[in-house]
Amino acid sequence: MERRHFIQKGAAAIAATGVLAGCSSESSTGEAAAVQTRPTVRWRLASSFPRSLDTIYGIAETLSQRLEQLTEGRFTIRVYPQGELVPATEILGSVQTGTIQIGHTASYYYIGKNEALAFDTCVPFGLTTRQHYGWMLHGGGMELMRSLFAEYNIVNFLGGNTGGQMGGWYRREINSLADLRGIKMRIPGLGGKVMDRLGVSVQVLAGGDIYPALERGAIDATEWVGPYDDEKLGFHDVAGYYYAPGWWEPTAALSFMVNKEAYDALPPAYQHALEVATQMASLDMMARYDALNPAAIKRIKERGIQVRQFSRDIMEAAYQASRELMEETAASNPQYKRVFEAYDQFRKDSYAWAATNELPFAEFAYRNT
Repeated sequence: MERRHFIQKGAAAIAATGVLAGCSSESSTGEAAAVQTRPTVRWRLASSFPRSLDTIYGIAETLSQRLEQLTEGRFTIRVYPQGELVPATEILGSVQTGTIQIGHTASYYYIGKNEALAFDTCVPFGLTTRQHYGWMLHGGGMELMRSLFAEYNIVNFLGGNTGGQMGGWYRREINSLADLRGIKMRIPGLGGKVMDRLGVSVQVLAGGDIYPALERGAIDATEWVGPYDDEKLGFHDVAGYYYAPGWWEPTAALSFMVNKEAYDALPPAYQHALEVATQMASLDMMARYDALNPAAIKRIKERGIQVRQFSRDIMEAAYQASRELMEETAASNPQYKRVFEAYDQFRKDSYAWAATNELPFAEFAYRNT
């Protein structure tokens, strides 16, 4: 996502509202037309995340603030945290029916409806954060996702990104593939399906329910996001081992899901302003995580938490299981196949480019810090 793109679209939206405002001096007819095209709009937004997670929840408030600024206070969104309007994993259905006009959530929560929705968030051993946004904005990804969401009466927009995630918290050491078998772990999406193939008993819990489940032993492990959010949720108090990498989430893109009728009812200037505000908020969220995670992982290590890497046999088994799962799903789901083939070709090309330049730099620079 280029800064120039944000500025150009932001200027277009602001100019549109400015031109409409200027019409009021022409005539009473012009004034009436301006008022009609600049209505007051009030929406409600339901988030899948608790208010305490200020960055992943906070992007929705950032969206609201930016949109209000771009429309001179005429288009506002009131944000509600996880569970206050609808349950965390029922955002898509609530937007689809028009119960709420807009929701903020992770699309892979809804793979029970269609596995192809996972590509809107992430897939195991898939694109990194920068690569994902390249695919979405300039590689055909947004068009593929829009056609998929249209079946649910939804127009989707960028909803931020956590960046590459950690591999989760464990109450005991995980030294090999054998140690994974039989543990109870909270992990959603295709990553959960892969873990199931590796012998893990997979659980799906909302963010606010994870800590008590881990504390009382209802689960043995959990993944969430990364150091900053994980520290806020207090996982270091109930699990002593923190593993990397989160191979199932080399990126974790979120989405703003908008009810199509509500979107279509907006004046074009408001539609443009909404798109600009979502992109601005998305950039802000990614930047915040990049700024906050380094200090958080340092604090976690200082508490004596064992920060480990997954063993080679786990990584290889997970990769093999991931590829088998995606290819099997493509064979049975035509929509998934269409998205998977486009995504996978973009992934191969992006990996080749990154391996040419960024990988050798990272291998040298990170080890010499």
